[in-house]
Amino acid sequence: MASRRPQGFSSPVTGVGIGLRAPHYRDVLVERPDVAFLEVHSENYFGAGGLPLAVLDRVRGDYPVSLHGVGLSLGATDPIDVRHLGKLRALADRVQPVFVSDHLSWSSVDGRYLNDLLPLPYTEESLAHFCRRVDAVQSALGRPILIENPSTYLELAASGIPEAEFLAEVALRTGSGILLDVNNVYVSATNHGRDARRYIDAMPAHAVGEIHLAGFTRRETDAGVVLVDTHDHLVADDVWALYAYALRRIGPVPTLVEWDSDLPPLATLVAEAKSAERLLEDRDARAA
Repeated sequence: MASRRPQGFSSPVTGVGIGLRAPHYRDVLVERPDVAFLEVHSENYFGAGGLPLAVLDRVRGDYPVSLHGVGLSLGATDPIDVRHLGKLRALADRVQPVFVSDHLSWSSVDGRYLNDLLPLPYTEESLAHFCRRVDAVQSALGRPILIENPSTYLELAASGIPEAEFLAEVALRTGSGILLDVNNVYVSATNHGRDARRYIDAMPAHAVGEIHLAGFTRRETDAGVVLVDTHDHLVADDVWALYAYALRRIGPVPTLVEWDSDLPPLATLVAEAKSAERLLEDRDARAA
């Protein structure tokens, strides 16, 4: 896929969605919650059959579906896993998702996969490498993807390009979109003593296709308090404030509330989605 400047990552969906997790399958099928779309982790649906695919086939008749992945390992130096990519292509062809996304990270080396999304050095060399791999993935899938900013707990000394600028340049060179995780922006900025709003300001608004919100955990360490992106709490007040700022800066963007462990009742996720929806509507009202 030839590099090109994105003319705007238009979205086929509006409003606020929630992540669909296995403990909520039955409730979602029965209650049909009033949310704009559902997002699933791609790798959980790579099987040839079974309950997950059966549920996904049912819900996609009622909701737009987004595929969010953690396994492409886009920043790795290993060759792209063609089997993984083939399974993702087959799933996308089956589901026809509104978005396909993965992360600005790497998670494999010498064929071994790690259970983490690891940071890469933000250098010109890694930028060119990352863009080549995004181009290859988009060509194989036959569609653009969204790249999500990671939560980070350390920074590599070799990095010479600010992360937000690196991500913006990936979108510029490849035509990919950006999945702006506002919680990750807040977590990383707090951990590194930076201004989260400056990160938002560096985002090319036309390339932001989706926003993520989630909860984090505060952990005491010998070096002080560290925020960890655990996806097991309500969205924090400071993250809500940063989300409102992002909407003013970027405009209304489809938003997803994530919650991956210590899952609460489905009603709690829907309530979080409604809180995000009110901010979206408030932003629209002010712009009118």
